[in-house]
Amino acid sequence: MPLYSYYCQDCKTDFELLVRSADIPACPSCGGENLQQQIARVCIEIKYPAIAKSGRRAAARAGDLSNFSKQELRTK
Repeated sequence: MPLYSYYCQDCKTDFELLVRSADIPACPSCGGENLQQQIARVCIEIKYPAIAKSGRRAAARAGDLSNFSKQELRTK
């Protein structure tokens, strides 16, 4: 299942969902289906740990979702 980014036009929320082609996505905040699919950001491979940590801290401050483990989150 692909991961898609959406913007809910009812409650003004950005979120990501795993969606099958037959599924109709709904906003996790308000349950609305008035959604606009967003262009997903592409992440390049980061070879230097300091740069990766800096990017993770910036994403956390912005409130972005994270797929990092609890141990990785504690090392920020």
